[in-house]
Amino acid sequence: MASASAAAPTWLDLFDWRACVAEMYRERDAAHRRADDSAATLARFRAAKDALFTHHPQTPFGPDALAGFTGLRYFPYAPELRVAADLVVEDGAAGEAIPFGEALLRPAGRVRFAVAGASASELVVYWIDVYGGGLILPFRDATCPAESYGGGRYLFDTVKGSTFERLDEAGAAGNGYAGGRVALDFNYAYNPSCAYDERWTCPLAPRQNTLAAPIAAGERKYWP
Repeated sequence: MASASAAAPTWLDLFDWRACVAEMYRERDAAHRRADDSAATLARFRAAKDALFTHHPQTPFGPDALAGFTGLRYFPYAPELRVAADLVVEDGAAGEAIPFGEALLRPAGRVRFAVAGASASELVVYWIDVYGGGLILPFRDATCPAESYGGGRYLFDTVKGSTFERLDEAGAAGNGYAGGRVALDFNYAYNPSCAYDERWTCPLAPRQNTLAAPIAAGERKYWP
């Protein structure tokens, strides 16, 4: 098993990691627009992510864990857990801001959808209020903590290159973005870096972003 470089990772490595992640999501979205087989698209995405974790200097794993790494742990593909949602961007969105280091996670809007037998579910989308900023959607569900990471998982974190898939043309041609129909594909739900090594500090899913149903899709808990 090849290992990441022994040299300390640099800021340029971090830039490259984010660029690689963003490209993975662009390729995923392009495959969905082409109506490629969804299971095959997910398998390619997971293979690319496992390779990135194995070889890249910015892998979230420490060297001891990486030595025995053979791939992340995933739930099986669950097509019913890719759902359409309404992303509602609320001006001055109500809700409590969450401190995170020197930053705040401020409510920026909500996604409303039906999943796993629940006719109406809602999650808060947060803005990471630092220079550059970004949108993040953390959540917990009934698989947590027995099967998935106790601190919750992310559907996207645009600061790190992961993003959501728009299902309409709202905001095209540089006209801004007021929300609209998006895909929430829980098969791409993933663990924050702190799930893999204690040196990382990550925003965890707040209490209000808990789904009552089990979401058995995406990344599983890596450590027993």
